[in-house]
Amino acid sequence: MSTTSQPPTPSIITAPCTLQTCPLDWALIRYIPSLPGNAFYLALFVPMFLAQVFCGIRYRTWSYLAAMSGGILLEIIGYGGRLMLHSNPFNFSAFLQYLICLTIGPAFMTAAIYICFARVIVVYGASMSRIRPKTYARIFITCDLICLVLQAAGGAITATAGQEQDGLRQTGINIMIAGLASQVVALGSFMILCGDYVWRLKRHVRVVPQPVDGDWKWKGFLIGLAVATLTIFIRSIFRVAELNGGFSSDLANDEVAFMILEGAMMVIAWLAESDVTSPGQPVSGAPPQGVAATGLRKLRRL
Repeated sequence: MSTTSQPPTPSIITAPCTLQTCPLDWALIRYIPSLPGNAFYLALFVPMFLAQVFCGIRYRTWSYLAAMSGGILLEIIGYGGRLMLHSNPFNFSAFLQYLICLTIGPAFMTAAIYICFARVIVVYGASMSRIRPKTYARIFITCDLICLVLQAAGGAITATAGQEQDGLRQTGINIMIAGLASQVVALGSFMILCGDYVWRLKRHVRVVPQPVDGDWKWKGFLIGLAVATLTIFIRSIFRVAELNGGFSSDLANDEVAFMILEGAMMVIAWLAESDVTSPGQPVSGAPPQGVAATGLRKLRRL
């Protein structure tokens, strides 16, 4: 027989819950978030955001800047919410802040990946791509927007449902899962199309211009895009699995798994993708020297 205490109905509660007045099982997050762990990620994301804004202004990468800085800003707000939950795990506003911001933040960073890959295609040749470069960004950013709406709506419904509204809360969770699952499908489809483009390029293009093929910074940038895509993909799969069992599941209350598969994955994604670590690459309109002037003009128009 289970000894887990059940949360009371709102009519029974006469004052907001605290750790002194209510058991932790009544909170939506059933552990006290680590102060050092969450402060560590917050301390990482703040300078990352400032560096991203500085480089975005310096290189005039406005669309990329909006996507990357937006994603990092949401990470900062989300971890701020987790720090507030450390002080009071019954703080529903802090829970909502953490849940929604950390859920939708990576979608902004995937938008930056789509922008970058569209420009990479211009450098190597759009004729080898099954989709026009601009269409890549339009299709997948639209998918991102749909995922964002689903995740944000689901998070809002889940976090604001009353204690007695289990059905409404589960509906919110299901909507969030649908948004995250859509993100996984979109990223998976994007990875397949990227692989197809690379395969067609290697099969049909025998000679790649040496400045493009031999530029180590350029190669590092391409590897970084691949790493960022993979880490965000792993993170999204984790969040689907985490929410699939609801907020009371073991995985949803495993902070170590969260710190590794959410926090660490996003830090790696930023380090791999950011123009702070790969300045002057295609996102800034400055591809390797072997690109023709016409290609460069097309690149800058994207």
